[in-house]
Amino acid sequence: MIRLIGMTLLGFVFLSCQTEAPEVKAYTTLQGETMGTSYTVKYLDSLGRNFQQSIDQLLIEVNAEVNTYDPESFISRFNTAEQEMQYLNLLDKSSKAPLHFKANLEKSKEVYELSYGYFDPTIMPIVNYWGFGYTEKRPVTDVDKTIIDSLITFVGFDKITQRSAKDGWIYLSKASPGAQLDFSAIAKGYGVDAVSILLEGKGIQNYYVEIGGELRVGGNNPNGEAWKIGINVPSTEAALTDIQATVQLRNESMATSGNYRNFYEVDGVKYAHTLNPTTGFPEKNNLLSATIFAADCMTADAYATACMTLGLEKSKALIESLEMIDGYFLYGESDGSISSYSTNKTRTLEQVQ
Repeated sequence: MIRLIGMTLLGFVFLSCQTEAPEVKAYTTLQGETMGTSYTVKYLDSLGRNFQQSIDQLLIEVNAEVNTYDPESFISRFNTAEQEMQYLNLLDKSSKAPLHFKANLEKSKEVYELSYGYFDPTIMPIVNYWGFGYTEKRPVTDVDKTIIDSLITFVGFDKITQRSAKDGWIYLSKASPGAQLDFSAIAKGYGVDAVSILLEGKGIQNYYVEIGGELRVGGNNPNGEAWKIGINVPSTEAALTDIQATVQLRNESMATSGNYRNFYEVDGVKYAHTLNPTTGFPEKNNLLSATIFAADCMTADAYATACMTLGLEKSKALIESLEMIDGYFLYGESDGSISSYSTNKTRTLEQVQ
C-alpha cells in the first residue's frame, strides 16, 4: 500500500511504501521559506540536534549572492553594472569571495556548453520581458518581436567574461550593460546541495532535503528503506497528489521541470516560463515534464530546464550521452494521452495505474 505522507510544490511528492510495520525511527522535520518558495528537511540524528538556525543562515547567505529579487545581492549588482565589477581577489585571502555565486556560474557554463546553449542563464532580459523575472509580474498582451529581437542580442554566455588585473582582482565583465544573469533554473538545486553538505558535515547520513520541488536524499527514510518519490502527472488539471510514476532513491538528487504550473494565458494562448534562448519566445514542444537524476541537485536542476527547451528527442540524446545522469520524460501524444521515456541507466521507475 502506498501512503502519502508529504508533498512538494513542483514535480513530485514524497511517498512512503509500507507493507508490514518496520521500526520507524524518529526523524527531525524542519520547514521554512527561501528563494520565493518553501523548503523541507528531514534527517536522523542520534544526538537530537536541531539545525534550523544553521540552515536558515546558510540559505540567507546563498540568497545574498544569487537572488535576483534582492537588489543588493551579488548577482543583482552585476546585472545593474555598466560593464564589470570586482569578482575574486587572488592576493587578499581575507576578502570575502562570492563562492555561492561562483559555483552557480561555473555549473551554468558547464551545462550551457554541453546542452548546445539551450541552458543559458544570460536569458534574464527575455525572462523579464515575458513577466517571469524580477520585474513587474504582468502578462504580455501584445507581443513585440522587435523588442524581443533587440533583447536577445544581450543573450549568450560568451557575453560574460573574466579579466585579471594587476591589483590581484579578477573582474567579471559583460559585453554590454544590458547583459544580465539569472540563476533561477539552478539556484534551488544549489541550495539543496548546500543544505545537504551542511548536514553531512554534521555527521548526518540519513536525510531528505527539498526546496521548491528539487531534492537530494541520503541513506534511508524513517522506515529504513530507500526514499520513495512520486513524479506528478504533468497536467494543469492534475492535483499535486496525482502521481504518474514512482522511483526509489538513495544518496542521489532529483529535479523536475515542466510548464504545466508556471504559465499565464492571454486570449486563449498559453505563455509558459520555459523560454528558448535562441528565439526569445516561450518554447513549445510535446515534452510536458523532464525529471533528471544526478549525484548533485544543482546538476539535475540545470539539465531539467535544458531538456524542457530542447524537446523530447534532443533531450533523450543529451541525457543518454552523459555519464551518471538519468532522465525520465513525460510527453504528450497527438490523441491527448501521456507517454513516458526513461534513459533507464541506473534505475527503474514504476508507473502508477
